[in-house]
Amino acid sequence: MKWIYLVAGIALYVKVLFTSNSLLPEFLHSQIVESVVRDSGIPNAVSAIILRNRLYDTIFEVVVFTIAILGVQFLLANEKPISKVYQFTDQPSIVLARLGATIAALVGVELAIRGHLTPGGGFAAGVAGGTAIGLIAITSSMDEMQAIYKRWNAATWEKISVLIFIVLAAINLSGVELPHGELGALVSGGFIPLLNILVAIKVALGSWAAVLLFIRYRGLL
Repeated sequence: MKWIYLVAGIALYVKVLFTSNSLLPEFLHSQIVESVVRDSGIPNAVSAIILRNRLYDTIFEVVVFTIAILGVQFLLANEKPISKVYQFTDQPSIVLARLGATIAALVGVELAIRGHLTPGGGFAAGVAGGTAIGLIAITSSMDEMQAIYKRWNAATWEKISVLIFIVLAAINLSGVELPHGELGALVSGGFIPLLNILVAIKVALGSWAAVLLFIRYRGLL
């Protein structure tokens, strides 16, 4: 029986290897991309598909991420904080980590603002922002990071960004669109730049909450 599975697996691999990667003719690829760009008003067809053509799916992706952060909080609710958090103390590591955090933060801002024009977008920007926060967290006092999180009401802003995203997405799905503007301009694409920024804020702040919780209850992994 194993030989049958093996032969079937090899046959399937050979079929995939020598089969065309697309069921569509090559000339239709560029036409589809041009159609997406034309309808969305932005040159980044990937962002156009995520935040316009399949916006309904993206709404639930944001909701799933929100539930994941709530799950982390629920999972660690009954845990006891570790007595001591061991962090980087040598100066070269601290300097390199904070330099990396600065670069990641700048990249995150760039991806959030210009993600509809160049490769990038809200999710990538949020990951870059979360990376910056994580690098700062492993080199700073846990109490200080927690105080900053509470002082700036990061948890509240995270929830507000999700609500605004859902409202704007619902308005867009109902057929109401902002002017597309000039193709390639910073202010173009209707709601897409705003949705990118909101997703970036949501993912970055959610990552901040998760990083603080894991460090507080699990230490540096």
